[in-house]
Amino acid sequence: MPADITKLRKFIAPEVIYGQGSASVSGQYAHNLGLTHCLVVTDPGVLEAGWTELVVNSLIDNGIETTVFSEVSPNPRDTEVRSGVDVFMSHGCDGIVAVGGGSPMDCAKGIGIMATNGQDILEFEGVDQVEIPAPPLICIPTTAGSSADVSQFAIINDTSRKVKIAIVSKSTVPDTALVDPICTTTMSPTLTAATGLDALTHAFEAYVSLVNSETTDVFALSAIRLVRAHLLDAIASPNDIAARDKMMLASMHAGFAFSNAILGAVHAMAHAMGGLLDSPHGDCNASLLPHVVRANFNAAEARYRTIAGVFVHGLSPGEALAAPANEIRDRLVEELMGFGKQAGIPSGLSPMGMTRTDIPRLASLALKDACMLTNPKPFTQAEVEAIYEQAL
Repeated sequence: MPADITKLRKFIAPEVIYGQGSASVSGQYAHNLGLTHCLVVTDPGVLEAGWTELVVNSLIDNGIETTVFSEVSPNPRDTEVRSGVDVFMSHGCDGIVAVGGGSPMDCAKGIGIMATNGQDILEFEGVDQVEIPAPPLICIPTTAGSSADVSQFAIINDTSRKVKIAIVSKSTVPDTALVDPICTTTMSPTLTAATGLDALTHAFEAYVSLVNSETTDVFALSAIRLVRAHLLDAIASPNDIAARDKMMLASMHAGFAFSNAILGAVHAMAHAMGGLLDSPHGDCNASLLPHVVRANFNAAEARYRTIAGVFVHGLSPGEALAAPANEIRDRLVEELMGFGKQAGIPSGLSPMGMTRTDIPRLASLALKDACMLTNPKPFTQAEVEAIYEQAL
């Protein structure tokens, strides 16, 4: 028996098939899982891009029936999950294939656990609230950032309360992730930037999380390096498959990190905005991250110094460890702000629908978010309000 069981760490990940062309073998992997009729969960944009058709054809070629459900919006809603369950049950589906970004993948996870457990999606809020495993799930990401394809999270909008709920369970980990960089080549520069900075935020928050581990640290730092080196190229040249490949790898590594080390105040605050204001998640993260880093810095100084050594241009790891703390903090914050500007992210939270009068309500919601539990610094209502104010 270990002396301190709070030091134990687990690591959860799906089967991953990584590389160009992996989406085209979705039918083979669905067949391997014994599936006969798949609900294909996607969204209108992914349908238009042609990736859903690619996957459906692969399923059909392997003798698997398909039913497409595309009524999924950004920040997927509880109402959409319920509609998807009705389609799943009425068509006799026995598995789910999600094709898209974080929204279709999270919606697919919600459909699965609701279908097998016979409870409303909102009843699964929290950690390990899913008793019966979901049907087999294959995820095929078409963005490089959400990491829902490798995580144990599902984030769903509770439309009545106007909050985002987090469902954290082994049952939301996909059975198989087919991670194909080619599927990200149809992303616009704006979406590339938002999802890429979401991946960066995942990695930052996982690395300074109170439940980080040596395993998650490896993936978090790798993701930070990859985003810093390749995101701007992917934005500037959407068909640069080498840059797309590295960003998909960054997203996957960040997912391995945050799925197991959890997140922090940035995501708690972004979730509050997504639930109350339906604000775009990646943009919220990008705007909040520098301000949360500044507020958190003293509580996780050694870890932020390590991050600065791999992220700040012109700063070596040795210099990051030796320079005065205030200098490193300021350089890291400035680098994040400059990087977001280079990526084309809107400056501040106002363009995302937030006003000063929203701040008290948003801060209250953020403090109740599960991600706040693993933030390195415990924040008060006043401190969270101050961060929103600074980011406005």
